[in-house]
Parts: sequence; C-alpha cells; structure tokens
Amino acid sequence: MDVENCRFSQEEMKQKINDLKKKKGAVILAHYYQQGPIQDIADYTGDSLAMAQYAATLKDVNIIVVCGVHFMGETAKLLCPDKKVLIPDLEAGCSLADSCPAPEYEKFIKEHPGHTVVSYVNTSVGVKALTDILVTSGNAHKIINSLPQDEKIIFGPDRNLGNYINSVTGRNMLLWDGACHVHEKFSVEKIVELKKQYPQAKVLVHPECKRPVVLLADKVGSTAALLKYATESDADQFIVATESGILHQMQKDCPDKTFIPAPPDDSTTCGCNDCSYMKLNTLEKLYDCLLNELPEIHIDPSLAEAARKPIERMLQLS
Repeated sequence: MDVENCRFSQEEMKQKINDLKKKKGAVILAHYYQQGPIQDIADYTGDSLAMAQYAATLKDVNIIVVCGVHFMGETAKLLCPDKKVLIPDLEAGCSLADSCPAPEYEKFIKEHPGHTVVSYVNTSVGVKALTDILVTSGNAHKIINSLPQDEKIIFGPDRNLGNYINSVTGRNMLLWDGACHVHEKFSVEKIVELKKQYPQAKVLVHPECKRPVVLLADKVGSTAALLKYATESDADQFIVATESGILHQMQKDCPDKTFIPAPPDDSTTCGCNDCSYMKLNTLEKLYDCLLNELPEIHIDPSLAEAARKPIERMLQLS
C-alpha cells in the first residue's frame, strides 16, 4: 500500500478513486462481504451470481476491478477476456476453493465415472475446467432441479451446500468434502442464546452453514436472497448467519430494522464472523490498484475455454 494514501480521509480517498475510475474507463464490482466503504463506492454490489451476470453484460469499459476474492476476479476475466480485470489484493483467496485442489478433484471424478459434475462457483479455474455446470448458492436448487431426477451427480466442493440441496430436492448427489471456514464456525448454542434475547427475531442462514444451524433458520438462502427476505419481511429483528459484511447493505436498505450477526464458536469479544480474505481489500488498495492497474488477473489459456463453458451454462440455466 502507498503510505501517502494514509494522509487522505475516507471521503478524500473515495473522491480520488472516483476520479481515477472516470479517467481510466473502469467499473468497480463489490461483493456483499466487502467492507462498507468499498460497497458504497462500487458501481455494482451483489452476490457471486449477480456479479457474474453483471460482468457478462459489460461492454464499454476498459477495466473491471473486482472487490472480492480471487475466484471472483477469475470468473470476471473468463466472462470478459478482452477486458483488463484487476483485484485489489491477490492474497484475497478462499478457504472453500482451497479445500478442493484441481488434481484431487480430477482423481475423484475419474473414480466415479458416469456422473455429471456440478461445482460451486467458489472454485479455482482448474476445477471449473473439470466441471459440466457451475452453480452459486442462489441458483443451485433451480439448476439441480433442472436435471433429470435419475441423473448421477457429483457436487463439489461445499459439503454443507450439497447436503442442503440434497435435502430440498430429494437427490443423492455424491459430495466432495470441502467447506467454507466462515460458515463452518457458526455456533448453534450462541444462536439459540441470541434467540432467547430476541424472541421475535427471524433467523437468516446461508446454506453453506452446517445442518444444525440450517435447521434453526426461518429463511435459508444466498446473500441476495437473505437481503431480499429482510427487506420484504414484516419482522424488524434478524439474526444473520453469514459473513457479517452483508449487514452493511441490510442496514442501508432497512434503517429501521435491527440486524444481529450470529457469532462463531470461537468468538470471545467480537460477535461477528468475518472472512479474513474478503477483508484484505481496502480503499487504499483499491486506489493503488486503479492507479497502477495491478494486480491483474491472468488465466492460463489452456484452461480458459474449458472453464468458461460451465459458467456460460450456469448463466443460461439461471
């Protein structure tokens, strides 16, 4: 990070970013799990499905800056190969993607021939290239239901999302044993305690959570689905079991409602459950990224075409 940037206030930094964005013909995409100031300055904020759909529509821009984690930048680059795609911090990875190395996934697939391979978008380009159809938490239910009931399916890498989809579709998909370190850590006991403190609160749960947490939910869904539910609900209190960055948008959309972050098992002082990778991106890094047009996302040409096909099929089925 350029230490000179520390001299500027948050508002000054936002102005500098906006000036650079206009000068360079850039667009900024941000995931709901980003820090609030980054969400506020973004041209588009959404979950991973919405970000992919939006990226696919971009025409008259030179640069796409993806404020999220690395696989999101890769997805944007696959959909917009002619654009320069940047990410503020290359170290912003994903524990779920890391839980599914492509060579091991390929071996797993070969050990179970005759299966359609459905993979979560939270994966590396190498895994995407091994995949028939990609899904997100927002469209997995719909896409799995679009396949014949007797079709044999491998689902990876998130075992919790896979178990949830099996439970609501009646499928028996073969699951890869991966998980997100954030959604794995939510505490059933602490959510139950919160429910005692806020008996009228609705419990909102992301399907990457473990089944005991999912069973506590009034609503299970992607970040976008949870946001929509909170906005449309008559309730005015919500316990939210997903990465705490979503609370920023929830509070903006519903300023008169109360949103309580569900705590992880290992919480001692902070009740939030943050993704350390998502929070690596800052306004300062975003400014430097636009200024220097680095770090840039590059895709191995030998994988690009194969990895793009399951994304395009996902967008068609969505």
